[in-house]
Amino acid sequence: MQRRTLIRTALASLAAGLPAVPALAQASWPTGKPITYLVPFPAGGTTDLLARLIAQKLGPALGTSVIIDNKGGAGGSIGSEVAARAAPDGFTLLGGTISSHAINVSLYPKIGYDPQKSFAPVTLIGTNPVVLVVNHASPYKTLKELLDASRAKPGGLSSASAGTGTSQHLALELMAFKSGVKFTHVPYKGSGPAIQDVIGGQVDMMFDTTVVAGPHIQSGKLRALAVTSAKRLASMPNVPTVAESGIPGLADFEVVSWQAIFVPAGTPAPIVDRLHNEIRKILAQPEMQEKLKGFGMEPADMTTAQIAAFQKSEVDKWAQVIKAANIKAE
Repeated sequence: MQRRTLIRTALASLAAGLPAVPALAQASWPTGKPITYLVPFPAGGTTDLLARLIAQKLGPALGTSVIIDNKGGAGGSIGSEVAARAAPDGFTLLGGTISSHAINVSLYPKIGYDPQKSFAPVTLIGTNPVVLVVNHASPYKTLKELLDASRAKPGGLSSASAGTGTSQHLALELMAFKSGVKFTHVPYKGSGPAIQDVIGGQVDMMFDTTVVAGPHIQSGKLRALAVTSAKRLASMPNVPTVAESGIPGLADFEVVSWQAIFVPAGTPAPIVDRLHNEIRKILAQPEMQEKLKGFGMEPADMTTAQIAAFQKSEVDKWAQVIKAANIKAE
């Protein structure tokens, strides 16, 4: 009881703008009350799997348990709204992504939260660049050849995606926006059927994650023309970046999908800092680094202020692309 009283006093002091007692920084999570880690997507996806890996180690580090709660729907918006309305006391975490915390605010006519104002960033888990691929028998060997062909064809070349508003789709629209070249977008229900049609030659091209496209590139079924990261990938050292193409308008081209952890806005800074530090230590462990690479992710290590700045740039970038391409959520 004494410990609980001390924590309540510390939180009350924070709310009043007074310095918190030192004990808060050391023990903010009384045992007996679990932390809820909201995943705004169905079980089995990348966000869910990452949450489970982190939860296994975070619970013991904080002296409590971490329970995963999947609330999927609307590209991550439904679960994110639930998290935004939760008490800002450190007992609710949210697995946020490029969709839920950068794209959806411009894609959907109304979501029940502000991706920046409703949350405080805790950790950027990692980023996942996408790669532009064509069928192995495609006549296009370089990005320039592909763009020239699309420019010359009425309606442009066809490009598959996992669905309207996905990072694969928006990578295409960003390239169209910056290069001035038109394409015909062909949305599918998921990456699996989309990339199979690229392999089969029914669709000319596709942007997809390295996790999905990588095995098909290695097997020779697909040819990689460019990666969308700022630098070449260690896993694909011979594949140039889009920016390296030298094509006007694409010098600053960069698209990465990303995974992060947020808490409701108003969560006291000492709690955010403790979560940030504990999760940072977990992600730095060699076995966790290997698991991230297994997801095709580039590990990230940003301060909370850097994450906020990165998120703002992402929100602004995709708002411009979505508006220019007049993309509507299906």
